[in-house]
Amino acid sequence: MRIRILETGEPPAPLKGEYGAYPAMFERLLAPFSSRFSFSASPVFKGAAMPALSDFDGLLITGSPAGVYDGDAWISEAEDLVRRTAKAGKPQIGVCFGHQLMAQAFGGAVEKSGKGWGIGVHDYALTGEAPWMAPPARRVSCAVSHQDQVIALPPDARTLGGSEFCPNGVIDYAQGPAISFQPHPEFSHDYGAALLRLRAGRMPGDRVDEGLSSYKGKSERQLIGQWMANFFLQYAR
Repeated sequence: MRIRILETGEPPAPLKGEYGAYPAMFERLLAPFSSRFSFSASPVFKGAAMPALSDFDGLLITGSPAGVYDGDAWISEAEDLVRRTAKAGKPQIGVCFGHQLMAQAFGGAVEKSGKGWGIGVHDYALTGEAPWMAPPARRVSCAVSHQDQVIALPPDARTLGGSEFCPNGVIDYAQGPAISFQPHPEFSHDYGAALLRLRAGRMPGDRVDEGLSSYKGKSERQLIGQWMANFFLQYAR
């Protein structure tokens, strides 16, 4: 199964050399769950062309420092690709910026939250079920790093999980086989903590300390990775 990673941003330069780019992180997360996966990336934020529908069997949209409301041409082109992928019946998954992009593309609303930064490891209550959510769980903890949030769902979308800080944390869309996650399962705890330290000057000190402490705890990032793999394989042709 050919997974095309729509690369919408990259790690800060001081971290990229050690941890790799986002496509490498996602490949490390998903590859162990199926030998059927092959991966390629389109760095659209750098001006690469949007992939043709014939180029992939499943689409995965990464995080980005950009906002989906920024108005850049590549963002509107990515939204169009999301809608065309859904119409073609091909599975797609969005993470963080990708989560927000998919929600906006399908008719939802995204804005910079007055709650400020979501940082560290957050706990999400799961309020819905789906066949790909196996093994099942009632709660998952995972790294987050965001200011923007989905504040209104697209028509007929359903929230599968969220938190008090981020109510629309996991979304299942009605327009096609499409799901998205606000948290970052591709982030190892080492990377998440390093990223937080790098951005610490932009955030209140007490929240930074709390976020760094949370990286010493558990995470269900591997479970979310398994769910993502299950979702792709459920719709594999």
